[in-house]
Amino acid sequence: MAYDLTGKVKVVKEAQTFGAKGFTKREFVVTVEDGKYPQDIALECVQDKVTMLDGLKEGQLVTVTFDIRGREYNGRYFNNLQAWRIKAEDGGAEDDRPPVPTDAEAPGEFDDDIPF
Repeated sequence: MAYDLTGKVKVVKEAQTFGAKGFTKREFVVTVEDGKYPQDIALECVQDKVTMLDGLKEGQLVTVTFDIRGREYNGRYFNNLQAWRIKAEDGGAEDDRPPVPTDAEAPGEFDDDIPF
C-alpha cells in the first residue's frame, strides 16, 4: 500500500553502504505542516532509488510516495518509510518507472483480436 506526504525537504544525508553484498540506503527528512506543530518525517531510499535524492535541495517543496515496511528483531519491532517516488514542486519528478511511449513510439501494430 502506497502513501503520500507533502512538505519541505529539511535534510538529505549521504548514501550509506552496508554488508558484503553492498546494500545501499540514503535517508532524508521532510517537514510536514500538521496544525500547530510541524512534523519532521524521516524517510529512506534503498538500492537504485538513492539517486532520486541527488537533485533535492533543503527547503524545496516535494510530494513523496512511500511504502511502510516493518520487521521484528529480537522481540522488538521496527518500521521504515521507503520512498519510491519524489515529485518536486517545480514539476520535476523522480520515478522508478520508465516513461510511457506514445502510439507513434510503440513498436509494431497492436492486434486487438484476442483468441481467448
